[in-house]
Amino acid sequence: MVCWMADAPLRAGSRYSLKHTTRSVRAMVTDVHHRLDVEELGQPRDADTLRLNEIGLVTLKTTEPIFVDDYRRNRSTGSFVLIDEVTHQTVAAGMIRV
Repeated sequence: MVCWMADAPLRAGSRYSLKHTTRSVRAMVTDVHHRLDVEELGQPRDADTLRLNEIGLVTLKTTEPIFVDDYRRNRSTGSFVLIDEVTHQTVAAGMIRV
């Protein structure tokens, strides 16, 4: 799950730097599954992009393995941020659900 924090929308195929604990790896968004409609109490809605302040479920593929836990079990190893490789701005905060 990610909360998108950039003006430009998140699309499948986009590449970012993923910072997880003290480690950074390159990552690509392979799929945007749905977004949560916060006005409808978090009901999932089909989506192929996420816009500013939207929350959604995405699949990421990393260039190197990272060791993660479910966010509900361990917040430190179950969270990450996505960073734009060009501007170095944080564009998303995420929590891992396994």
